[in-house]
Amino acid sequence: MMRKSEYALWALLVVAVIAAGSTMVSLARSPSASAANSEIYKQLDLFGEVLERVRADYVEEPTDSKLIESAINGMLTALDPHSAYLNPKHFRDMQVQTRGEFGGLGIEVTMENGVVKVVSPIEDTPAARAGLMSGDLITHLDKEQILGLTLQEAVEKMRGPVNSPITLTIVRKGVDDPFEVKVVRDMIHINPVKYNAEGDDVGYIRITTFNEQTTDNLVKAVDDLKKELGDNLKGYVIDLRNNPGGLLDQAISVSDSFLDQGAIVLTRGRNLEETQRSNARKGDITDGKKIVVLINGGSASASEIVAGALQDHHRATVIGTRSFGKGSVQTIIPLGSSGALRLTTARYYTPSGRSIQAKGIDPELVVEEELPDDLKKKEDVIGTRGEANLRGHLKNETTKEEEEQSGSSSYVPEDKEKDTQLNYALDLLRGIKSVDTELKQKAEAAN
Repeated sequence: MMRKSEYALWALLVVAVIAAGSTMVSLARSPSASAANSEIYKQLDLFGEVLERVRADYVEEPTDSKLIESAINGMLTALDPHSAYLNPKHFRDMQVQTRGEFGGLGIEVTMENGVVKVVSPIEDTPAARAGLMSGDLITHLDKEQILGLTLQEAVEKMRGPVNSPITLTIVRKGVDDPFEVKVVRDMIHINPVKYNAEGDDVGYIRITTFNEQTTDNLVKAVDDLKKELGDNLKGYVIDLRNNPGGLLDQAISVSDSFLDQGAIVLTRGRNLEETQRSNARKGDITDGKKIVVLINGGSASASEIVAGALQDHHRATVIGTRSFGKGSVQTIIPLGSSGALRLTTARYYTPSGRSIQAKGIDPELVVEEELPDDLKKKEDVIGTRGEANLRGHLKNETTKEEEEQSGSSSYVPEDKEKDTQLNYALDLLRGIKSVDTELKQKAEAAN
């Protein structure tokens, strides 16, 4: 068994490795730095003593790696809700999500009554070609029952190497007995951009996430809609509702696609005098057509960067409800074979200098969706969630704490005919409604 001092030294080495990997820590030779170093040695000595006691006396023999991982996570989650340690598996999962491609079946799924329910098969994927249908229940994977697994565990089992087979046991409404379907995994490409023409005059583009493919797919969507609608094209609805964010560089690139010049986003780290500024390059893929951006309480991070940039440059009219309010930047710092560190390193600001942290983007025109009765009851109990509601969130340094408020309802009706926000946007683009008139009417109603 190691002595307490050896544990403390080992813990210090862990901290030193993390600090060296981040290239963000500099220990200066000064009295204040020496005092700080002396204090951290004392704290590490305490950590070593606690670790030794747990290993020696806990009722069951603990796993050292889990103890250390939990200690690291405890340190990071004490900073803010978005800093975390990613073990090797979680780091790989994150890389898969940002790439937007992986070996799998090609189905959107959810969990229902302990089994996996198919929301929809993705077009031209193994699942679609095998005949899986929306509403199918998957009860077994390779004859092993799903009951008892989490949704994430079931999804991980369905993913795997390209060309490897898996047998699904399916229960389908209208079919008496369960049946088996053998599916061969293939490379699945997640398209973060979905689009269609609304009538014969408006292009609707929904961006669901910001992964490595977002900008390229956005350009394709705009090109296709231009060809389909031709001279009738009045403008575009860019739907960012319930988009949780993603890659910062993709948020910048998407914003740049609609702008000819000016700042897109400003980021500031610990030293507020050091500001990084991303600027737009000439070239608007929509040729200056009108744009309406939809946001709600589920629009966060990268979505807020895009909405804020287009709003500040008066390039788009933003409608909907207040966004989530995540105005911080996380840097992924690889730790070799030990995973990675996701660390909050900066706050971001809109081109006009607005901090969105714990505040969100306020639309020019607030348009609420009418909640169904069953959701109204839940809304009364849980309320709306935003960054300002998260325990330990970073404060907005430009706003008093009691003024912090972010988030709103994230409900979007499945039926487009009942989608109040979308139909409002279409009316604006078609000239049925006017922004100035609507703002005037809302101001008069408030007085």
